[in-house]
Amino acid sequence: MKQEQMTGAKMVVKALQDQGVDVVFGYPGGAVLPIYDEVFQQNRIRHVLVRHEQGAVHAAEGYARSTGRPGVVLVTSGPGATNSVTGLTDALMDSVPIVLISGQVPTFMIGNDAFQEADTVGITRPCTKHNWLVKETDRLASAIHEAFHVAMNGRPGPVLVDIPKDVQFASGTYIGPDAAQTSHYAPKVKGDIEVVTALAEAIETAKRPIFYTGGGVINSGDRACELLRQLVDKAGFPVTSTLMGLGAYPASGKNWLGMLGMHGLYEANLAMHDCDLMINVGARFDDRITGRVQDFSPGSVKAHIDIDPSSINKVIHTELPIIGDVAHVLEDLLKVWKSRGAKTDAPAVKEWWDQINEWRKIDCLKFEQTGSTIRPQYAIQRLEALTKDHPDRYICTEVGQHQMWAAQYMGMNDPKRWMTSGGLGTMGYGFPSSIGVQMAHPDALVINVAGEASWLMNMQEMGTAVQYRLPVKQFILNNERLGMVRQWQELLHGERYSHSWSEALPDFVKLAEAFGAKGIKVDDAADVDDGIKEMLAHDGPVILDCLVERHENCFPMIPSGEPHNKMLLGEAADTGDAIKEAGAVLV
Repeated sequence: MKQEQMTGAKMVVKALQDQGVDVVFGYPGGAVLPIYDEVFQQNRIRHVLVRHEQGAVHAAEGYARSTGRPGVVLVTSGPGATNSVTGLTDALMDSVPIVLISGQVPTFMIGNDAFQEADTVGITRPCTKHNWLVKETDRLASAIHEAFHVAMNGRPGPVLVDIPKDVQFASGTYIGPDAAQTSHYAPKVKGDIEVVTALAEAIETAKRPIFYTGGGVINSGDRACELLRQLVDKAGFPVTSTLMGLGAYPASGKNWLGMLGMHGLYEANLAMHDCDLMINVGARFDDRITGRVQDFSPGSVKAHIDIDPSSINKVIHTELPIIGDVAHVLEDLLKVWKSRGAKTDAPAVKEWWDQINEWRKIDCLKFEQTGSTIRPQYAIQRLEALTKDHPDRYICTEVGQHQMWAAQYMGMNDPKRWMTSGGLGTMGYGFPSSIGVQMAHPDALVINVAGEASWLMNMQEMGTAVQYRLPVKQFILNNERLGMVRQWQELLHGERYSHSWSEALPDFVKLAEAFGAKGIKVDDAADVDDGIKEMLAHDGPVILDCLVERHENCFPMIPSGEPHNKMLLGEAADTGDAIKEAGAVLV
């Protein structure tokens, strides 16, 4: 292969092209102007000008999570890079592959407090899988190719390449992806076959089993999701999921229990608490799931399949740890289990299902929509009913009560259709994420379920949506409160509502119109369907301002520090002896 000589700036663009990048989200500044000049002189990569660098990273997250390909961000030095930190941390927590390229002051000025200088590598070291400060142009192409390799292999995550301005101007030798040195980073993908066999044996004898699935299934790819579905359906075991894993197993599937965790379903949480075999597939035992660690699923044998060795035994001790890629491990597990006759303790599993179906009778998501005041659950329920049959629907969310209601009432039947901030819980995530999803899927229906407080954190991206004619739908549940904060203050802090509302909210219809978008306001339950239909019919970006009950609480809820069988339930849940035996409390 003939080696090419070119400037560092040109290398950046060529490396992105060779990596198959078609969209870059970014914001220009002095330290990246040479790269932006090269972006101007080509047509293969489309650049999306966001209004804030945090929005750029969240948009790249939406692009990455809805496609399975890395999201790419281009920002300038100093504040351009520091504004990206929240997005990078969000991507690290939720295992989203992001490649961020940042400009830096010239090498000879580093350390002199130059204009818009910051220690970008130092600042972002804790919130990236790896980062590079490239001081030699000959090293630049290799560093970018390595960055893509690290972002996508093993547990996916964000990486950063910091490029001083003089390196962008200087000439050097370009190498392609095949010539880059990436063999030093080769995460283990095949699980220990002895432990896989031991898990197959446990499946054969389990009396109260459950599959506990997470975002790692989706990150492993469509094949992993298909293998999970085969295993769950063949075994006949119940399956639940974290917030990040929704869609790996279809919500319409016969073995689906719904989401588990702090705001998970009653039957899912009790099944997790009482199971005798827990098979964790691609989840990390985070605190929103485990509750009080010492009381988490106390009587179960625990298996944990995860590609990240640091996640194994970090929070919960597991008897059957399997380090490997979910797709590879599930493929081996199915082969071993089937070769042994694909046996289960069918009578015991049937009794287990009988118990679960008794718990289901509680109907923990039940609510009553009476009068004209809109219950937020009703708004989400109607949004689901009117959009679930769309052939190409993607749902994003902000963070808060609306996020949990969306997870509870909206059924995800396919992977990569649900974009939300789980680990970091980043308010302001959903709107720019929906922009990234829409860029990747221009003909799809993309809806961001939001609260008014979260949505306002990155409201400036309305300019991006309008400029690029992106028909993203912003479905705002407006309770004029910081809903989840207010709920905790009511239930856990003596109803002392300290700064959990704003006294200066905008008119969202006028705000939409000011940006050149469409605004819709709904404040009566009788008008919810018409408002949603009007939103869906419009061919451009829409803000639907849905005024809902201000003091609605999101149930079920496991109070912080409590085990799974100590849940708070809403007043409409069906009471009975099963609730008393399980320790749930009606509120």
